[in-house]
Amino acid sequence: MTKQIINFTKNLLPGIELVPAESFFWSPKQKKITYNQSVIDTEVGIWSMLHEAAHASLNHISYSSDLSLLKLEVGAWNEAKKLADKLGIKIDDSHIQDCLDTYRDWLHRRSTCPNCGVICLQSSPTEYSCHNCHTSWHVSASRFCRPYRLQTSGQTKEKPQVLTATFR
Repeated sequence: MTKQIINFTKNLLPGIELVPAESFFWSPKQKKITYNQSVIDTEVGIWSMLHEAAHASLNHISYSSDLSLLKLEVGAWNEAKKLADKLGIKIDDSHIQDCLDTYRDWLHRRSTCPNCGVICLQSSPTEYSCHNCHTSWHVSASRFCRPYRLQTSGQTKEKPQVLTATFR
């Protein structure tokens, strides 16, 4: 099945390089999909490859907010299901929801006000503002790091603090 999924992806995306690596990842800058050779033969490996191929085929290049990233992920999984159908494969919906839950949890942690705990809206790519207590905080631009929140303003007069939450 490995050769079939690799050939399918190459035929689908002729201008995209496929490279064995530690993880599955779509790099729009490098026009490259990396894949984990040690799991590509498993169901999850095949599903992951189809998901990354879906990002490439949908031309996912960048995102402007945390919510837009989540929308890209949903779109890529929907497209991956269509690609899987062409191969006679079914991607388990619970697997898709588990993957999307990691983004939902990340978004929830980043959007929770460090001062009052209210869920807030993003005001810029790296900043959130609370409509309840008027606290503002910065978050990392990276989606791969823990959601640190650096409080920059709010009702408290203390120095800015870094609050952390860990992935589970």
